Amino acid sequence: MLCFAILGPVRVHTAHRSVELRGPFQRTLLATLLVNAGRLVTVDALIREMWGEDFPRRVENALQAHVSRLRRKLNGLEPDRPSSRLASLPSGYHLSVEPDELDAARFTRTLNEVRARPEKDPAEAVDRLREALSLWHGPALSGSVGGPACQAAAARYEEWRTAALELLYEYETRLGRHATVIAELSELVAGDSLNERFCGQLMLALYRAGRQTEALAVYRRMWSRLNEELGVDPSPQLRNYERAILAHDPALLAGLPAGRSALADAPVLSS
Repeated sequence: MLCFAILGPVRVHTAHRSVELRGPFQRTLLATLLVNAGRLVTVDALIREMWGEDFPRRVENALQAHVSRLRRKLNGLEPDRPSSRLASLPSGYHLSVEPDELDAARFTRTLNEVRARPEKDPAEAVDRLREALSLWHGPALSGSVGGPACQAAAARYEEWRTAALELLYEYETRLGRHATVIAELSELVAGDSLNERFCGQLMLALYRAGRQTEALAVYRRMWSRLNEELGVDPSPQLRNYERAILAHDPALLAGLPAGRSALADAPVLSS
C-alpha cells in the first residue's frame, strides 16, 4: 500500500521509503490529483494547474507525457497492484486513493471527530490532535507549482491546521498544562501570526501560571502589531481579556467546559 503526503512536501511513501517526485510539473500533477482524490480531474483543469496561461504547443501531448511518467512511477512502487491507480478517461484523469492513504484526509477526519464530541476526555482529545498535527511537515503542498485549485486547497488546509492548534491549546489549558502551552504559543505569537485567538490563549495561560505582567505585555505587543500592520485595534474579545487580567477576574481561573468554543460548532471539514 502507498501513502500520499501533501501536508508539507508532496511525497509518496512506501513501507520502506519516502519518494519525493523530481520536477515541479510532476509534483504539481500529483498534488492536483491528490487534492481532488476520488474525483475526475479534467484535462483543462490539469493544464491550468500545471502551466496556467503560458502553456506549450501541443500541451495535451505534454500532459499525457507527464501522466505516463507519473503512472510508471506509481506502478513501479506497487508492482503487485492488479491495475494502475492513475486511470485515463475520455475527459480527464482519476487517481484512486483510499482515505487512510492520504495524510490530509486522516488529519481532517481526526479534527472533525474531536470537534464533534466537545465533552470528550480532554487528555484523549489532546493526544488525538497532537497525533494529527504530527502529520504536518511544512506548508501544505510545498514544492509544487500549483494553480488556483492547488493554491485554494493549500490555504484551506492551513486554515484547518490553525483550527486544530486553537482547539489543542484550549484543551491543554483546561488540563493545566501551562508550561507546554506557553512555550508553543509564545513561538506562534512571536512569529508572523496576527492570530488574536492564539494571543488570547497565551495571555490566559500566562495569567493562570501567575505571570500577569507577561500576559499584559503580550497584549500590548499584539495591539502594536495590529495597529502598525493593519491599522486596526484588537478585537473586543482580546480587549476583554486585558480588562479581566487587570481586574483579576475570577472567571479567568474558573475556565469553561473542555472543548466548548466556536470550533465545536464549526462545519464539518471535507478534504
